[in-house]
Amino acid sequence: MNAKRKIEIGMVYSVKVAGSFLPVRIDKSLGHGRYEGAVMPNGKTVKTCTDAVKGDGETLDQWKAKQAPKQQDVPAPLPAAKDEKPKAVTKAKGKKDRKPSGLDAAVAVLSEAGKPMNCGDMVARMLETGLWQTNGKTPAATIYAGIITEIAKKGDKSRFRKTDRGHFELTAAGKEVA
Repeated sequence: MNAKRKIEIGMVYSVKVAGSFLPVRIDKSLGHGRYEGAVMPNGKTVKTCTDAVKGDGETLDQWKAKQAPKQQDVPAPLPAAKDEKPKAVTKAKGKKDRKPSGLDAAVAVLSEAGKPMNCGDMVARMLETGLWQTNGKTPAATIYAGIITEIAKKGDKSRFRKTDRGHFELTAAGKEVA
C-alpha cells in the first residue's frame, strides 16, 4: 500500500522536468496531487505531479546555502600583464603537459625518417618507440583518417602532404613543428 507523500508549499524539491531533475520551489497546489512551482535557477514556472517529486524538500534558505559555496570556490582569474598574451601562454603549457596525439607522433616519425611513409609503418614505429599508445583495433586507419582530415581542413597549412597512394610526407609547416 502506497503512503501519500506530503508536499509542502514554499519548499524546494528535486523535480523531474523534461527528463532532468531540477530544483523547483513549490508555489501552489492545483489539487489531486498536482503542483505549480518555479525552477530555481531561472524562475520559469512549471507544473508537476507528486510522482515527479523526489526527496523530502528543503527550505529556500537551505537550498541557497548549498548553492553559495559552489560559486565561491571558483577562483577569480589573475589579471594578465600588458605584455603577455594569455592564449599563447595556456597553449604552450597545454602542449608540454599532454601526451602527443597520434598526428603529433606521426609528425615526429616522418621527421625522423626523412622520407614518405605509409600509415602502417608510421604506426609500427610510433608504438615501438612509445610515442603513441592505443588500444584501437585499426590504428593505421585512425592515423590515415586523421591525416586526410587535416589535409582537407588546413589545405596548404597542413603538416602532411600525400605523395603516393597511402604514403605521406611532411610539408614545410610540418618540418617547422617537428
